[in-house]
Amino acid sequence: MTRNEMTRWETFAGRQRRQDVLENAELTHVGPGTPCGEYLRRVWQPVALSSELGDLPLKRRLLGEDLVLFRTKNGALGLLDHRCCHRGTSLEFGVVTDVGISCCYHGWHYGIDGTILETPNDPTSCLKGTLRSTAYPTHEFKGIIFAYMGSPADVPEFPILDVWQEPDTEMIPYSYHYPCNWLQIQENSQDPIHAVFLHTRSSGAQFSESQGAVPELDFVETPIGLIYVSTRRWKSNVHVRTVEVIMPNLTQGGAIWESAEDGKYFQRGSGTSWKVAIDDKNTQVIGWRFFNDRVDPDGRGDKNRIGKDMVDSFGQLADDRPYEEHQRVPGDYDAMTSQRPIAVHALENLQSSDRGVVRFRRMVRQGIKAAKTGKQIVAPRASADGVVPTYTQDTVLPVALALKNDQLLVREIGRQIAEINLKSAQFGSSRRAQEFARMVRELGY
Repeated sequence: MTRNEMTRWETFAGRQRRQDVLENAELTHVGPGTPCGEYLRRVWQPVALSSELGDLPLKRRLLGEDLVLFRTKNGALGLLDHRCCHRGTSLEFGVVTDVGISCCYHGWHYGIDGTILETPNDPTSCLKGTLRSTAYPTHEFKGIIFAYMGSPADVPEFPILDVWQEPDTEMIPYSYHYPCNWLQIQENSQDPIHAVFLHTRSSGAQFSESQGAVPELDFVETPIGLIYVSTRRWKSNVHVRTVEVIMPNLTQGGAIWESAEDGKYFQRGSGTSWKVAIDDKNTQVIGWRFFNDRVDPDGRGDKNRIGKDMVDSFGQLADDRPYEEHQRVPGDYDAMTSQRPIAVHALENLQSSDRGVVRFRRMVRQGIKAAKTGKQIVAPRASADGVVPTYTQDTVLPVALALKNDQLLVREIGRQIAEINLKSAQFGSSRRAQEFARMVRELGY
């Protein structure tokens, strides 16, 4: 090799990055006894869509535990360890009864609370009164079945979010799988800059052209989590979007196809979803899409494409298009799952636009510490009217382009709207939108 050829290749780094760095186990491992696993067990987690559960038991894996979900003939829900306590046969092959489920192998009969009701292979056995299976409380709401896997002495009230009571709103449940860790999916919702590139500039506008305008960014903690404040100039308007994480693994998304062309105050979002950790390397996204004339005035949503393994938002699924089309026009699924089954934080090179990701990870660490010490974690809490105020919204204001320092003007509007968003929660669900609009109008824009 000549000297010129050697010089030519000297700029190629080769394999310089360390390959022996492990994932951040504290934040990503979710099995029983793990720090994050015990933290996630402190809130209600979705298990399945109601439509998935028929007259047969449904095997489910949740937070590293293999479980069986069933509905008794009397209509009660049960969620038990899938192994029979006798000799380990899976209760997914069990016989559902009026009050519980019986193992197919020797007939051991379990109630929905894990109590052993009968041991018919040995009717005189004393085990019936001294042994019980692992069982978890359940709750069914608007087509989704939830479970609480924490201490039975600390079962929280199931939270009702304000957006679930929006007038004239239809909530359609859906569920789909991601073969990667829950954290990298959840923290995507606090990475608003990705919408500029992944959803707009890299391969054309997947949702709206206005998302291609680089926004001013801020990240603000709320009583229940974290919001990003994305404020962008779009033509003669300023669009302020706040999207939230509700700790630890719930997300509220903004209007999917918001064009930022028309003025509006406090438009609520397009859906609620949980990033449910199946285990360390698999996640089930479960939630509702919201349909009303406010969030989708052009009727671009498709109710027929929402359900099990289906959602009408572009780029969320593995098999919605041929692989080559995923390469040409990648979506969220491709960006998040390709980070590795568990993203390795030590190999990242974060920038200022990643402030939301950094803060969210810090809040997860704080939640883990609180759960370890028995303190109250940040999670949905009802206000005086019995519902949980949430903070996802879009506001579009007609604001003339400033001849000087328009960027500073846009940033200041975002800060002011964020403050009003937080302050407006005190007025309760019935008055909040009205008071929000009043306070924005008082700004004089």
